[in-house]
Amino acid sequence: MELTDDELDRYARHIVLPQIGGVGQQRLKATRVAIVGAGGIGTAVIPALTGAGIGHLTIIDGDRVELSNLQRQPIYNSGQIGMAKARLASHFAMARNPHVGLTTVDKRIDADNAAEILAGHDLVIDGTDNFATRLTVNDTCVVLGLPLISAAAQQFQGQVALFRAKPCYRCFVGNAFDAEDCDTCAEFGVLGALTATVGSVAALLAIRYITGVGGDPAGTLHLFDGLTLTWRQLKISAEPACRACGQVSAPS
Repeated sequence: MELTDDELDRYARHIVLPQIGGVGQQRLKATRVAIVGAGGIGTAVIPALTGAGIGHLTIIDGDRVELSNLQRQPIYNSGQIGMAKARLASHFAMARNPHVGLTTVDKRIDADNAAEILAGHDLVIDGTDNFATRLTVNDTCVVLGLPLISAAAQQFQGQVALFRAKPCYRCFVGNAFDAEDCDTCAEFGVLGALTATVGSVAALLAIRYITGVGGDPAGTLHLFDGLTLTWRQLKISAEPACRACGQVSAPS
């Protein structure tokens, strides 16, 4: 994936980093990423990956902009209330970087359409706010063999992790939440700046994974406490009886 003169200028601050360079930037350009959810976390991920020069983004969200979203979803504005988030997010990304290919999926992902939507990508980032969707995305990624970055935020607590094959997100939360479909932000609240923090870390994990910078963080949950401003890491163990990845071999 050769870089044009415009791209060489646009990504110059990446390219001068010895850990990334031209080769790393070409890897970013060659990658297709699916972003599930264009809410608080997704609206931090989308600008970061668009600016980083990901080759193709698929933005998946069936919601419309509401006034309460504007506290934590900075790519939308008051004049866009009632409009489709996925389309607005795609227009934002296109204006930010015309070199990024875009696919818009203006519907909610579920068990019936997840495999069709996610197939053909190199990485999936899930920033949705309910367990039922997160588990559907996880289970589909396991079946398709796709790495998944799962990110969530509630009140002052954030979490983000990269999962590859096993352990998977279901190993972490189990099966109890499959039927739960509540809007946790609406029910419990969330600090707007926290979603941006978690989304930015999810984007950073994605860039590290794609370019091969640093070690392999797969299976490590990164937990952020917005009240104490502290991070801690929790190693997730594969659950032998996990109904998603129990029969999957661990990645080499």
